This record gives sequence, C-alpha cells and structure tokens, in this order.
Amino acid sequence: MINITESAQTYFRHLLKTQGGDAVGIRVSAVHPGTPRADARLEFCENGDLLGDEWSLDCEGFTLYVDAPSAPFLDGADIDYATQGAGSQLTIRAPRIKGEAPKGDASLIERVRWLLDSEINPQLASHKGQVSLEEITSDGVVRLRFGGGCHGCGMADVTLKQGIEKTLMARIPEITAVRDATDHATGENPYIAR
Repeated sequence: MINITESAQTYFRHLLKTQGGDAVGIRVSAVHPGTPRADARLEFCENGDLLGDEWSLDCEGFTLYVDAPSAPFLDGADIDYATQGAGSQLTIRAPRIKGEAPKGDASLIERVRWLLDSEINPQLASHKGQVSLEEITSDGVVRLRFGGGCHGCGMADVTLKQGIEKTLMARIPEITAVRDATDHATGENPYIAR
C-alpha cells in the first residue's frame, strides 16, 4: 500500500524520540482528497488519538497509521527523506490523492469540471484567479464565470479564447464553444486592469 524508505523510517524514529513516551506512532491522512487542493498530512498520534479503523503499517520502532477514509487516496504512495546539500526534505508522492479523471462515460459536466479543477484553475492561480462552470447549453456551449484576479482582468478574453477554449475543445469533442458569463466591470482586484 504505502512504501516508506529506510531513510524516512530513520527520520520518523528520530522524531518520535524527541516527543517523549506519549506518541505511539505517526498518522498520515489526506486533506481535501479527490480535489486539486489535496495534500497529505503527517502528525504524531497517541493511543487516545486512534479511532480503531486506521490501517496500520508496522515499521521498525514505530507504526504508521493511515486514516481509514484516506486509504484509497494514499494507496501506492511513497514516503522518502532525502538529504541534498546542506538541507533535507521529507516527500510524500501520492499519485491518487487528487482523485482520478472521470471515465469516458462520465457526464459532460463532470468531465468539464475535472479539467477546470485539475488543469485550468491551477494555471490561473498564478494570477490569483479561477474560473467556474456556470452552465453547459444543449448545443455544447460552455459558459464560465471568472473570479479572483481574472474577474475584471484586461486579458480575460485572451485567456478564454487562447487557453481555456482551446484546451476544453481539444480534450472534450462535444464542446462547440466556450463563452464568458462574467460581468468584468464589477471586478474589484483584477490581475491586469482594463
């Protein structure tokens, strides 16, 4: 299920020693699993913290507990601790933590939302912007609402036509056009003012 390298196990044993005798192990859980904001959380746990439904992985000198609802999202994860130059870093690579793309038979709405959340919004976040699905018409026109730094931005039309529309239409053939449903005159903090 989860692979923990020897260096990560050594690091965890060291951390547990610094906690005194109360901590019985390390618990890993997924925060916001199945979404683009998903992340893994590690924390010390004591006997009183355990719910009893956790999956446990016995390691030399400690136990790694996996939060039961998080288990499907953390399946196949790799935990490593690497020293590079003067620093060290603990990394968790969990390929399923953000969920899986909808299958081909999923609804058009599911497939559009997945692309918006997994590909388009992470790119727009660099400008503190985001886009959300307003509606999909019966003739395949997707209407989107811009928010954050994209709401009122002078480049929203270029972003829509050259980025979002091209991506959506290339990946989802049922889409015939992409339109902006945003009143950009009401934007309070545009990335590039009109």
